[in-house]
Amino acid sequence: MKNGAKVAVCVFPNIEFFPLNMVIPRAGASGKIPDVPGWGMRDYGNRIGVFRLIELLNRYGIRGTVALNSDICTHHPQIVEACLAHKWELMGHNETNVTRLNEVPESEEDGIIVRTVEAIERATGERPKGWLGAGLQETWRTLPLLHKAGIEYVADWCNDDQPYNMSIGDGEKLACIPYSFELNDKMAYEAYTCTPDEFAGMLRRQFDVLYREGETQARVLPIALHPYLSGAAHRIDALDRALEYMCGHEKVWLATGSEIATFARDL
Repeated sequence: MKNGAKVAVCVFPNIEFFPLNMVIPRAGASGKIPDVPGWGMRDYGNRIGVFRLIELLNRYGIRGTVALNSDICTHHPQIVEACLAHKWELMGHNETNVTRLNEVPESEEDGIIVRTVEAIERATGERPKGWLGAGLQETWRTLPLLHKAGIEYVADWCNDDQPYNMSIGDGEKLACIPYSFELNDKMAYEAYTCTPDEFAGMLRRQFDVLYREGETQARVLPIALHPYLSGAAHRIDALDRALEYMCGHEKVWLATGSEIATFARDL
């Protein structure tokens, strides 16, 4: 791994768009439209939380690898501009988070992927290299369709601490990079009801084990964040302490998704 690193830390801000005229999936939701509380919580992330995260990650020289709903490019272009200004990487994450690939007719999947990739390219001038499905959902057709759209790596599978190559037929491959269900503020805060300090403790314990194992074989530590959660004022400082701890160690590579995917392709 780069510069003999024991652990590559990759931070994935999930920057998502939820239309006010659609049901927002969340615990305790009424299923009625408009879901003002659910929408407002997420809109706070796009108005305030994401800029707290940008400030925090920049302090440690961490370039975020953004799972971006492409509708953000239309509705919140200032977020895209801020990410580009700090050289963050943007990967495809469907058009909006309420439409998932395994919930639409088969005929629509290709169009969703193409529109997502092309919208991000128009907004940034660069075609995204990576993909994280909304809800990490795929169909049997997804990987070949992503490859056709020019995607080079996916992060949906969450099944390893190291990157690897996935065969998708006809001799073609996609890199698969680590992502996490559990080192994920959405699961920690909404499913496990962790406190901010408990989530920070999870991150530190994961780092300690991977750093120890990295003596013999390097590992990847993915951290999945959502601006409406970790960007809240009462949670941001706990994340700050966890990142300070990790970045205080030697042989830690602050990597982006495409950098890790390049390492995988060279294996």
